[in-house]
Amino acid sequence: MQTKAILAQSDVINVLDAAQKEADSNNWPVTIAVTDDGGHLLALRRLDGAAPFSAEVATHKARSAALGRKETQVFEEMINGGRTAFVTAPLQGLLSGGVPITVDGHVVGAVGISGVKPDQDVQVAKAGVAAITG
Repeated sequence: MQTKAILAQSDVINVLDAAQKEADSNNWPVTIAVTDDGGHLLALRRLDGAAPFSAEVATHKARSAALGRKETQVFEEMINGGRTAFVTAPLQGLLSGGVPITVDGHVVGAVGISGVKPDQDVQVAKAGVAAITG
């Protein structure tokens, strides 16, 4: 039987705190979503000033990164590059800002950020991921 790493509640809090620290240091009002490897929401933190809509978008970005096992920016670039049929894939949040959390080569969860420019969302997400992956 195989075993796998999972996100502990302490990991989730570390991701949220690191992502918030990055957002706060840049005065970016974002929402931070963290999911498990199956795309199920583990935590959501909407910072002051973040639009209510960003909570839904961040959640979808995290879910898509977890299920797709890659950064959602890859999906956005694929669509923008001409593969428009991919918009019919059974995922939402195919926009930059979703980043998987990988441990020992296996996706254990993902972070989704929404609220600022695409590259800024990615920057915040990667700061959150780095808090537990180094």
